[in-house]
Amino acid sequence: MAIALIVLAAGQGTRMNSDLPKVLHRIGAAPLIAHALAAGRALDPERVIVVAGHGADRVTAAVAKIDPEAEVVLQTEQLGTGHAVAQALPALAGFEGRVIVLYGDTPFIRPETLERLAEAPADVTVLGFEAADPGRYGRLIAQGTALDRIVEYKDATDEERAVTLCNSGVIACDAEILAELVADLGNDNAAGEYYLTDIIAAARERGLTAEVVTCPEEETLGINTRAELARAEALFQRRSRAEAQENGVTMVDPETVYFALDTYLGRDVTVGPHVVFGPEVTVESGAAIEAFCHLEGCHISRGATIGPFARLRPGAELAEDVHVGNFVEVKNSILGEGVKVGHLTYLGDADVGEGTNIGAGTVTCNYDGVFKHRTTIGAHAFIGSDTMLVAPVTVGDGALTGSGSTITQDVPPGALALGRARQVVKPGLATKLFEMLRAKKSALKKGA
Repeated sequence: MAIALIVLAAGQGTRMNSDLPKVLHRIGAAPLIAHALAAGRALDPERVIVVAGHGADRVTAAVAKIDPEAEVVLQTEQLGTGHAVAQALPALAGFEGRVIVLYGDTPFIRPETLERLAEAPADVTVLGFEAADPGRYGRLIAQGTALDRIVEYKDATDEERAVTLCNSGVIACDAEILAELVADLGNDNAAGEYYLTDIIAAARERGLTAEVVTCPEEETLGINTRAELARAEALFQRRSRAEAQENGVTMVDPETVYFALDTYLGRDVTVGPHVVFGPEVTVESGAAIEAFCHLEGCHISRGATIGPFARLRPGAELAEDVHVGNFVEVKNSILGEGVKVGHLTYLGDADVGEGTNIGAGTVTCNYDGVFKHRTTIGAHAFIGSDTMLVAPVTVGDGALTGSGSTITQDVPPGALALGRARQVVKPGLATKLFEMLRAKKSALKKGA
């Protein structure tokens, strides 16, 4: 069956006390809405419609980066969830299939749960959960899996409030039926809003079937405050760590390792304590990430070792058996197989050939204040400690740079390049200078 998604993302999130739209706050280094879109995309939907409202320009820009095929529609007035869905339905004109309504601030619904929702045989299916503390959730009034109606807390009787089966807000419905039910919604309730949940009672009145599919409560967790955002981050990290371990990753101290939504670690990867994975990191099988590393936007191949205390920034591509050691930063650079960058080095906008050794304190001077320039280092070269490579510059295969050199011109293959001032030694001058300075310091103290 064809699937379409409607993702509601128009809320302001006033309790977040933020200028940032609620759905753009981050968990696992990704906006909340990215989590919802990722779960929905697992169903291979034909159409994805995001309903934006507060901060629509920022939400639209974020969605374009996360899911370029998604379409964003605008809800200019926030008149309830039913009204929000009504804004999306014209974009689904002609679509024949099942529509699933998701929420941009509910990041933990699993694809497997959405699959069960999509496959449910009822005309309308609602995702529910048994709440440990039902609080102000809407209640699902049901007999077994057959759903009679949904009652919002503010409109519920005491008897209905005693029900612990609660509404997540996620609904699946045939597109044509959904359009008919939403068109007939009214706003005769305590808030004066158009509730999407009212389509259940309307469906039953028409003789249509309505059912409940349930999931664990944690999957339905919505984010409304900073405290809830922090708790959600902790939950995301626990789930990510457990999944990594199940997939064959060793973590020395799992509680200190932090994942992003799209982090990929292969089998037999080893991760030391206090490692942070930012967005877009892939680590292939058998690589090792030592303690206190920060990685973002990089690809690490088999057998590579990183850290401790290393930073890999976007565009870092490391081939097999590369070693990047302590206090090394790599950005927008390609390191060939077996390259060694032991310590205290910055490689930015560089290409380094296989088997090359980069000495301590080496810097690729890639920025002239206006433009970035690239450094190219050939295979099996040796870059001496404290070498400044002033880009654009090329060091050929098998070449050698002397320690302390500033390299401003290309170095041919097999050549030795030295670019440092001649050392001058003045015997006894240091002693005389120190004596003079100490005498001056003593005189200043007496004068004070």
